[in-house]
Order: sequence, then structure tokens, then C-alpha cells
Amino acid sequence: MDIDTQILVKSAAFVGAGLAMGLGAVGAAIGEGYTAAEANGAVSRNPELSGDIFKNMLVGQAVAESASIFALVVAILMLFLGVPLNNLLNGAALLGAGLCMGFGAVGSGIGSGFPGGQACVGIARQPAVTPRLTTNMLIGSAVCQTPAIFSMVVALMLIFMGFDKAPLGPTWAALVGAGFSTGLAAIGSGYGGGLAAGASCEGISRQPESVGNVTTVMLVGQAVAQTPSIFGLLVSFILLFKRFPESYELQSAMALLGAGLCMGFGGIGPGVGNGMAAEGAVKWVARNVKRSGELMRIMLVGQAVSQSTAIYAMVVALVLIFVV
Repeated sequence: MDIDTQILVKSAAFVGAGLAMGLGAVGAAIGEGYTAAEANGAVSRNPELSGDIFKNMLVGQAVAESASIFALVVAILMLFLGVPLNNLLNGAALLGAGLCMGFGAVGSGIGSGFPGGQACVGIARQPAVTPRLTTNMLIGSAVCQTPAIFSMVVALMLIFMGFDKAPLGPTWAALVGAGFSTGLAAIGSGYGGGLAAGASCEGISRQPESVGNVTTVMLVGQAVAQTPSIFGLLVSFILLFKRFPESYELQSAMALLGAGLCMGFGGIGPGVGNGMAAEGAVKWVARNVKRSGELMRIMLVGQAVSQSTAIYAMVVALVLIFVV
């Protein structure tokens, strides 16, 4: 049976929408569940504050939900926007958009649940610092959403950019690779940023006077944890905007697809590892504020070493794009 171009592009849109929303629902649900679980523990510790804890839980869950809302928006656009169906590249772009947004929402959804849950526990432990905890939770959770925003940006570019003048081969592989690069790399950064934010809420509840030092170290640690997703975004931009000479040899397409996969998978571990380093530093700054400078220095050195593997992945991805 012959399958025409319109059917293939529509099929790619349907699969892309399913991937965007299906994968996008995973992280937010886990993050929200973690927040609710910690809220239950907090209420059992201090039942008189159940109202404040409940409100904080809902706010934390709302922020964690944002990643899945981004995925919903992308999925709805792919289903109802009416993308031109006369170009197979549009199908590859829609599939790449679904992969990018779906994977990109996982880490941010889970990561945003950590500060929400720890803020609930902290309110039960230190009711007097509830406003500080809520503020810190919102700041930390917002940073966790950054990788999901990167993914949404790339997904929207894949949906709305025109590819009429680009050759089918090997551009189709570049578009799918662009989705993998940002989407997968966002997993580690979103999760790692959540580890640092959760430790920050815990630290403030244990030592309220340390809020300034703790927040500073948290933000610095989260900033470094975001860099693998920035590397993924950079590789995606190159794959999207570089014009590749027409070629229907398999190795040309696989080099571009491999570049996206290399940077995407290569960004997961460094994002998580950087978050672990930040989590440890933030936790102990709250217990020993006088050593905050030394702890931050150790954190940054540790993160730099952990970051090196993401740099290796980016180098190989660039070699696959420009050299092979």
C-alpha cells in the first residue's frame, strides 16, 4: 500500500503529540506525588499547621505542574494547528518537537517536587519562617522549570519554522536530533536543580538565620546544574539553523541524529551530578554558615569535574555535525 506525504506528516503529528503529553505527564506526577507525601508527614508532625502545610503543598504542586502544561500546549498545537502537509520535513520536525517537549518535561517536573516537599516539612519544623520557606521554594522551583522552557522553545521552533527550502536528506535527521539534544539534556538539569532547591528549603528550616547564604549557594549550584541543558540547546540550534548539503547516504543522516543523541544523553548525568554536589553544599552551609565560602568553592570544583563529561559529549556532537 502506498502511503502519501500527507498521511506521513499527519501520523508524525499524532505520534509527536502523544509523546509530548505522555512523557510530559511522567515527571510532573512524580514531583507532585513527592510533595504530597512530604506534606502528609509534615501534618502528622505538627497537625495544628495543617492549613498552612496544605496551602504550601498546593502551591508547590502547581509549579511542578507547569512542565506538563508546557507539554499539553505543544501537544494541542501539533494536533490542531494545521501544519502544511506537503513536505516530509514537517513530519520529522513534528516528531522531533514531541520528543523534545516530552523528555524535557520529565526532569523539571520531578525536580520541582523536591523543594515543594521539603518546604512542607520545614513549615512543620519551623512555623515562624513559613514566608521564607515559601519564597525559597518558589525561587528554587522556578529555576527547575528552566530546562522545560528550553525544551518548549525548541519544540515551538520545530513546529513553526519553515523547512521548504531544505533538502529532505539529511535534514530530517537534524530535526529529530535537535529534539533529542535539548529534550534529553533537560532531564538531568531539571532533576539536579531540584536536589539543590530541596536541600535549600531543608537548610532554612533547620537554621533560619542562614537564609541569605543558603539561597546564594542554591542559586549558584542550580546555575551550574543548568549548563548541560544549555549545551543541549546549543547543539539543537546548530542542527536547526545550519544548512546541510543534500545527501541521501545513510551515514550523513546518522551523523546528525547521533549528534543529537550524544549531547542529549551526555547531558543527563552531569545535570544530576551537579545537582548532587549543590545539594551537599547547600545542606552543610545551613549547618555551618561560617564555612559557606569554602563549601561553595568545593562545590564549584566538584561541579566543574562533573561537568567535563557534558563537555566531552558536546565536542563529539560538534565533530559529528561539522567533521564527519
